[in-house]
Amino acid sequence: MAGLIKREDIDAVRERVDLREVVEQFVTLKGAGIGSWKGLCPFHDERTPSFHIRPHVGTYHCFGCGESGDVIAFLMALEHTSFQETVERLAEKAGITLRYEDGGTGPTKQEVGRRQRLLDAHKIADEFFQAQLQTPEAQIGREFLTGRGFTREHAQQFSVGFAPKSWDALLKHLRAQRFHDEEELRQTGLFSEGSRGLYDRFRGRLIWPIRDMTGNTVGFGGRRLFEDDKGPKYLNSPETQIYKKSQVLYGIDLAKRSIAKKRELVVVEGYTDVMACHVAGVDTAVATCGTAFGEGHVKISRRLLSDDGGGGEVIFTFDGDEAGQTAALKAFKEDHMFLAHTFIAIGPEGMDPCDVRQHRGDDAVEELIRSRRPLFEFAIRAGMKDYDLSTVEGRVGALRYAAPVVAGIKDSALRPAYTRELAGWLGMDMDDVARAVHQSRGQAPQRGGSAGQGPQRGQQRGPQEAPGGDVGHQHAHVPPEDMYAPGPEDFGEPHPGRGPGTASRAQQFPRPDTRDPAVMMERQALEVIIQHPTRLTAEQWEEIFTVRFTAPAHAAVHAGIRSAAASATDPRNWVSAVSEEVPQPLRSLVGELALAQLPARTEDGVEAYCQSILNRLVELKITHQKADLLGRLQRMDPAADPEEYQRLNREVMELERRRRALRAED
Repeated sequence: MAGLIKREDIDAVRERVDLREVVEQFVTLKGAGIGSWKGLCPFHDERTPSFHIRPHVGTYHCFGCGESGDVIAFLMALEHTSFQETVERLAEKAGITLRYEDGGTGPTKQEVGRRQRLLDAHKIADEFFQAQLQTPEAQIGREFLTGRGFTREHAQQFSVGFAPKSWDALLKHLRAQRFHDEEELRQTGLFSEGSRGLYDRFRGRLIWPIRDMTGNTVGFGGRRLFEDDKGPKYLNSPETQIYKKSQVLYGIDLAKRSIAKKRELVVVEGYTDVMACHVAGVDTAVATCGTAFGEGHVKISRRLLSDDGGGGEVIFTFDGDEAGQTAALKAFKEDHMFLAHTFIAIGPEGMDPCDVRQHRGDDAVEELIRSRRPLFEFAIRAGMKDYDLSTVEGRVGALRYAAPVVAGIKDSALRPAYTRELAGWLGMDMDDVARAVHQSRGQAPQRGGSAGQGPQRGQQRGPQEAPGGDVGHQHAHVPPEDMYAPGPEDFGEPHPGRGPGTASRAQQFPRPDTRDPAVMMERQALEVIIQHPTRLTAEQWEEIFTVRFTAPAHAAVHAGIRSAAASATDPRNWVSAVSEEVPQPLRSLVGELALAQLPARTEDGVEAYCQSILNRLVELKITHQKADLLGRLQRMDPAADPEEYQRLNREVMELERRRRALRAED
């Protein structure tokens, strides 16, 4: 059973993985000073580079949008993988064997190796199918695509391929690529088995690769082309170690960034529908792979949408026929798992997005999505069709069905509005409908079987509060100009992989006013401590621990530094350790401090600057101490306690001596 990864192994991953090497897979970097690199931010649109990394401390920060973190957070944000998935992927590449808490286990070396072989086989098959689309035999497949308005470039964009009408074309190709083990070939799901052994599962079909969140091909979908093919119209890969249809959405590798950026997810029914949407400009479209939209898909969607109650839309598109309506109502059953708003869009004359684009153009596809209406409204209307509203019994039955739907509307402002709408649709008294809605909170709608009869008493559904599910990585919250605002973690939302040291306070921190010289000095000192902890001597650390910071945000970061220093082991994990010890709103500030450019051009210059700032910080501490002592002296009567008076004077003189010595060092 999988368990939590041991903290020291997570730290080892951070230490061994080169942040710059990972970031350069997504961002072109240029030097930006000693040990610092910068480029255009991958998390928001910008023309001037504001995204900085500092590999030796393992931290990135964007001064434009506020995103910051370590190599694990970077990949989680861009690939939308969970914390554990990300650590396991990085550990595999770094050659680190992970250990798990409480006797839990992760994938063994054998499982990792077997999974990689399956991925390699699918990559080879993907390339094989794409190459076959250009052969004379695939003319029928190219004509199919052309007939639906897709060009050769579109086929390449979506890696569409063709499976030859052969029993063993792919089998021979994989064997030529050193896949000889029969059991290994069987586990790929690419082959069926008969009395004479293995043979190609996909034959004479147009092929779409099904890829996971990270872009790995894990399965295929094939569309029938030839009349003598007696198989199903669409044939998908069977479930394997790497392909679980309830956990995969076709097109997610192409759509994930747009979904995260726009906080919009469009769910369509087929591969060509996904293609049509993307070509038409709806680049947030995905499709399920031969199964209904279910709980596993909800988890993927919520992770991409950052579904924390702050907005977001999920738009389902279904055909207008009976099957499409049934699919829509199945999707509605999962609505309670979203905090995002759910909608449905039905094409004109029941056309799917591919038909809409083919017959009415790209703009019509975008118009289809814009014409969406709330899924709960569709569910109410569709369910009411089962009742004869011309009879009292039918109206009462319809009310019993519809009241829980209205009661489950997440937006408290919309709920009374739809209560009034429902009263109008039913032709019933508003007070009666409102009472039914109020009494049905927490109940699931049950559809009746015949006109004039109400539904049977149904199962209870859970309350409509925030659902569970795999929320995944939350992007860094960009604070307003004068305030660090609390994010989800400050209200109890856990951050994956974070330990008990994570602060959880619903608190706001004013941005420190660096026009104040003392506050500016505090910031400069924090920059030095976070960026160059190894330059501090043991004596300096003791001084730092007792310094008083006046700005609340600086004081909170200082407290985090003290907590992190108690367990810090490796400088490359230092920034992450500090970040985990501060309240969530201030993690972006820690990122700013870690990536701020110090006014030095050489290593000697950095050393001199660090020592100067640390001396000034201690000097500020001495100044505060002197002020406290002088205040006590002014309030004392020298004659009443001459010995104490003289002792305090000596302390003042010693502090002044130390202050001057620090000045001399500068």
